[in-house]
Amino acid sequence: MGEDADARLGAVVGLSQAMAAAQTSSPAASVPRPHEAAGPLPHRDLAHAAALGACEAMGGSFAAISVWERDRGMLRVLANVGERAPEEAEFPEDESYPVHAFPEIAGLPHEEWAGGGIPPAWIGTSEGPGHRRAEALRRRGRGSCVVAPIVLHGRPWGELYVARGVAGPVFDSGDAGFATVLAAIIAAGIAQNEHLEEARRLAFTDPLTGLANRRAIDARLEEALEVHRELGTVVSLAVCDINGLKRVNDAHGHDAGDRLLERFGDILSLCGAMLSGALAGRLGGDEFCLLAVGPTADEVVRAADELCGRAAGLELGEGVACGVASTGDPVGEVRSARRLFRLADAAQYRAKSLRSAGPVVAGREGPPEADPTLRLAAAEAPPRPPERRRFRNR
Repeated sequence: MGEDADARLGAVVGLSQAMAAAQTSSPAASVPRPHEAAGPLPHRDLAHAAALGACEAMGGSFAAISVWERDRGMLRVLANVGERAPEEAEFPEDESYPVHAFPEIAGLPHEEWAGGGIPPAWIGTSEGPGHRRAEALRRRGRGSCVVAPIVLHGRPWGELYVARGVAGPVFDSGDAGFATVLAAIIAAGIAQNEHLEEARRLAFTDPLTGLANRRAIDARLEEALEVHRELGTVVSLAVCDINGLKRVNDAHGHDAGDRLLERFGDILSLCGAMLSGALAGRLGGDEFCLLAVGPTADEVVRAADELCGRAAGLELGEGVACGVASTGDPVGEVRSARRLFRLADAAQYRAKSLRSAGPVVAGREGPPEADPTLRLAAAEAPPRPPERRRFRNR
């Protein structure tokens, strides 16, 4: 009895450590990446670590973690581990089951558990009379399973499912009680992960527009230029300055100015979607940018041209001044973020000075020695119009 208790205590510690390790080693811990964030499900790596730990702790042959997606009314599997059936992927793209088929989850009395209580787990066997779970166990060569609700903030979040093969011992009430403890530990890990993800999101997100902030842009650009130096991948930067924001603020108030910034942020995001893997960001104030890694310079220019056209149609403001710089154009060697930003800044300066309706592109106004944007970027102290800040010294 004592040995069994020690083993289970060790399993609890092991599960907690595995989940903590998953939080710190997950790719999500780095700079958030557009398009990647929309692919893998939240908590995927954490769910995988939790399923592995629970499977070992319960002496199971298979384990899975599922989340209740309320908007779809489905239990969606985040991770399957152990002896998987042919149709069970380790990280399923969309293995989902109607939640009404699991009344133990959907019918969980929220008010009873809102105070911090732990809902009981239940056991299923392949000998069950015609129940869907019994049929699923038989079909997948399993003899019994234990299912424990994962409750977060007093509401059912999903479930922990552990199964044993037909040759293994059938789960009993003691196992069910242990599964509830494991589910509570998993819930605590998920809650912690949500706090960490929110902190990461805030660290790399502009709070007004929801776009990437300067920190995220700088970090991604450094990564992109490293890839460019190694593989020659095209890296492009479009820098945009909203025209007339100060006049909007003076005439209509700062709430109207904020709405203009938000609306332009939406347009920037929309046009960024034209470029695979692009990152749309707000550098600060009225200045925004679009960072693209991989698309050709021509593709980026087309997206910037679309951006200028849409911005000109906004009810407030006076369009944007947009400058584009790309390693895919004849702009000379680009080995630093400072160099690419300086080129894009110079192009944006010319767009503003010329009142250009479209983007000005570095390296496309003549041979390198005569291109006005390249010459401007190379100047020690380039001229600037009133209210125009100095080029950033990156």
